[in-house]
Amino acid sequence: MLFAQDYKFPFQNPKLSTEKRVDDLINRMTLEEKAGQLMYNAPAIERLGVPEYNWWNECLHGVARNGRATIFPQAIGMAATFDTELMHRIGTAISDEARAKYNISAANGYRGRYQGLTFWTPNVNLFRDPRWGRGQETYGEDPFLTSRIGVSFVKGLQGNHPKYLKSAAMAKHYAVHSGPEGLRHEFDAKVGMKDLWETYLPAFEALVTEAQVEGVMGAYNRTNGELCCAHPYLMQDVLRDKWGFKGYYVSDCWAIVDFYDGHNIVKTPQEAAALALNTGCNLNCGSTYPELLKAIEQGLTSEAKIDDNLRELLPTRFRLGLFDPVGMNPFDHIGTEVIACDDHLKLSREAARKSIVLLKNEDNLLPLKKDVKSIFVTGPTAAHAQALLANYYGQSDNLKTLLEGIVGKVSPQTSVHYSQGALLDEKNRNPIDWFSGEAGDAEITIACLGLSQLIEGEEGEAIASRHKGDREDIGLPQSQVDFLNVIRSKTKKLVVVITAGSAVAIPEVLEMADALVYAWYPGEQGGNAVGDILFGDAVPAGRLPVTIPKSVNDLPPYDSYDMAGRTYRYSEVEPLFPFGFGLSYTQFEYSDLTLSNTQVNSGNSVVAEVTVTNTGNYRSDEVVQLYLTDTDASVAVPMYALKGFERVSLWPGASTKVSFSITPKMMELVNEAGERMLEKGDFKVFIGGTSPSKRSLDLGAAQYLEGNFSVK
Repeated sequence: MLFAQDYKFPFQNPKLSTEKRVDDLINRMTLEEKAGQLMYNAPAIERLGVPEYNWWNECLHGVARNGRATIFPQAIGMAATFDTELMHRIGTAISDEARAKYNISAANGYRGRYQGLTFWTPNVNLFRDPRWGRGQETYGEDPFLTSRIGVSFVKGLQGNHPKYLKSAAMAKHYAVHSGPEGLRHEFDAKVGMKDLWETYLPAFEALVTEAQVEGVMGAYNRTNGELCCAHPYLMQDVLRDKWGFKGYYVSDCWAIVDFYDGHNIVKTPQEAAALALNTGCNLNCGSTYPELLKAIEQGLTSEAKIDDNLRELLPTRFRLGLFDPVGMNPFDHIGTEVIACDDHLKLSREAARKSIVLLKNEDNLLPLKKDVKSIFVTGPTAAHAQALLANYYGQSDNLKTLLEGIVGKVSPQTSVHYSQGALLDEKNRNPIDWFSGEAGDAEITIACLGLSQLIEGEEGEAIASRHKGDREDIGLPQSQVDFLNVIRSKTKKLVVVITAGSAVAIPEVLEMADALVYAWYPGEQGGNAVGDILFGDAVPAGRLPVTIPKSVNDLPPYDSYDMAGRTYRYSEVEPLFPFGFGLSYTQFEYSDLTLSNTQVNSGNSVVAEVTVTNTGNYRSDEVVQLYLTDTDASVAVPMYALKGFERVSLWPGASTKVSFSITPKMMELVNEAGERMLEKGDFKVFIGGTSPSKRSLDLGAAQYLEGNFSVK
């Protein structure tokens, strides 16, 4: 045990307050050293015993870009579980692996990019438009779902130790950011205050005020004319003053370069660096903050401003225990045995199973019998590892493709044939058809279609994208539709499995398929999970966290951030599949909806309770969803708004009561000025296994129940 007198400098003494330690360190640094610490790749200060530290790390669905780690389903798939408890367990598993990897790296002197404990995750932008390639990184189109999933994940990542952070999470990209990818370095996202506070900010607010998220990342774009990495209203008035944010703010990578080489707001790197620093951008992911020394010489900023930013930035490193003796914080003892351990692999498989959404099951074709005589597996994603990985992924020696998952389920006498049959995003160069005959011979054809991060993703990563990661046409690639037409003409029974990170408009597939399964990008155990679902070792209960439109023609202009006509909350166009929709192998019945009060005094909550019964033959989960409609609002409000959900598990014949508390905050509306207010008037409550719509019922969802109450 070290005593105070054993520490060379006070900032090394864990018994002192973080504030005193930070101030001591700042006061000992030269101006050049201070500027260096504002960079994401902060250099060592050997004379002070400060090691180098790289702030940039990622863990979107598992520790990413740093070797072996458990790969969970992509974020959009995890949102489809509608399971906050599961998300907390996943966050905990990821932070276990993060600590183990950091501990071994630091012990060996490895301190490069992707080896730290400050994770730039999660992405809580709203998936307002399915054309956005990075929407797969989000938790869908609903601010309430995004908030609840995001809060649970952040709490799992950061842990609950009274002194130390297990790892440091981050809410990104603050605040209005969701494409187009090709314009992100120059675009001004113009949005009304009502949409800003009703749709775009709630998830950020929840992560800051409920989960105490340690970091916030500013977006590349502007919002209402101001740069998101130098936005006085969003960064100071809202984030720090209104919400009380106490963590650090970082620019998206090389976003400050965009100040003068994209947005053209300033002319020089020195002006850009000073503008960001003066507005409270504490950390520069990029190459601009070394220009702060010249900016000070030019009178654009000051050393005092650098000190102010360091006081907001450095506490994170202290809260992670990075300046304390090794062994002092409990997370120093997490060993490498947790990395990709059996428990985490099982958790990844569980998450993938729970994320899968059953969209069609004509004549109860699924689940398939394991001793079926013959199966033909085909399609461009059947043996495609990229369809498991999505973007921001780690590495695994245990990837299970859809083909492997299917083959691993069937009995020894089952004949399984496989042919890819079609390319991912272009016509076959060789026109010879050696695949449709296989489909005609087999009892069951399983066609694995969809997208991968080669087609949709971030600006430069989606190398098969024609639109810098975005999709101008949200349908399935035409080559795959043509391929499926040929297969359908021959096959006896057709099961289609779609991999994607977004809403893919597939009306042709819905018509052709006897059974249709949406598997997202399901992670390293995705093939096993799909096999579990197809062959009845698990029952599908995932729900869509996005609306799937019938066509891109049903969408507003992509570059408009106005929410009118977007998502299930504001669109009046009938979708192909509604938000919250998903079928099961069993049936659920909702009954006995009761409200604790139908006349409520302003400021009081209403408890809604419903009985859910499994009337079918399979034990299954059901996602019980509560939606609220303000029918007397003085301004335009969402037609329906998700305000509660709970995933329950029931044996055949069993019932359970599920209750939700509708709080006064849930009853509030947002006016045109962006102000929250609770008005008197009538509200409708809807509870069921999907969002309330005629389309849900037409597709086979359980009947939802309606109730009413009034606020006096």
